[in-house]
Amino acid sequence: MITRFAPSPTGPLHLGHAFSALAAFDMARAAGGQFLLRIEDIDQTRARPEWEAQIYDDLHWLGIDWPEPVMRQSTRGAAYQAVLKDLFQNGFFYGCACNRRDILAAASAPQEGAEPPAGPDGILYPGTCRGTEIALLPPGTPNVAHRLDMGQAAIGIYAFTETGEGPNGESGTITFTAEEAVALLGDVVLARRDGFVAYHLAVVLDDAAQGITHVVRGQDLFEATRIHVVLQRLLGLPTPIYHHHRLIRDEAGKRLAKRDDARAIARYREDGASPDDIRRMVGL
Repeated sequence: MITRFAPSPTGPLHLGHAFSALAAFDMARAAGGQFLLRIEDIDQTRARPEWEAQIYDDLHWLGIDWPEPVMRQSTRGAAYQAVLKDLFQNGFFYGCACNRRDILAAASAPQEGAEPPAGPDGILYPGTCRGTEIALLPPGTPNVAHRLDMGQAAIGIYAFTETGEGPNGESGTITFTAEEAVALLGDVVLARRDGFVAYHLAVVLDDAAQGITHVVRGQDLFEATRIHVVLQRLLGLPTPIYHHHRLIRDEAGKRLAKRDDARAIARYREDGASPDDIRRMVGL
């Protein structure tokens, strides 16, 4: 068993991060497996070295260790670009110049006041640029995002194993069809307008590169797992076992965010909390 924790160095780790990291670490240790750390720093406009240093410090303080060297997304640009180029050349990928306002307007127009359909990334893309000259622009074109043509990419029936629980109690073998992938996921962005590879493609490639067998993460990413399973088959990569866990929320029931410094691990450390106190706070 190989698990991982993959934080972004864009702010302090909070109790939700502690729960996820500890859960992945405990699972690997109990199975006699290995826990890996990955730094998702591909967005260099937001990543900060001081936050990366804080990640290492907080995790070591919690009693978590990992083998070196740590994988860092910022070193994997060539691997990402090679896959983007291949997807484009094989017709699974197309350029898109729409911004969020364009997408909302186009998706809302045929709904006559009803809420437009949404997927894991928000409003489903209505296909405005598909089949246009913009669609033919290659990856790396300034101000042009690139989307997976789900209708071309998805084939047959998909399945993944869930050992945790989705937001609606989903567990066991989770299946979905290519038609459901098109209807529920849409043409997701795999390369952003700013040139950065999007999360969905990066995480699939990184998990495969590290040999991750069990992905431990929050229930907020459960729906996105279908995207990842489609990409894994398309790219000929193995599908890990998934374990989605409950989210740590504040008193109002809102999911914790990095801007919520009051629940940062570093703040609890400053106030004299111990690693065992953190475990108790998150229910481990």
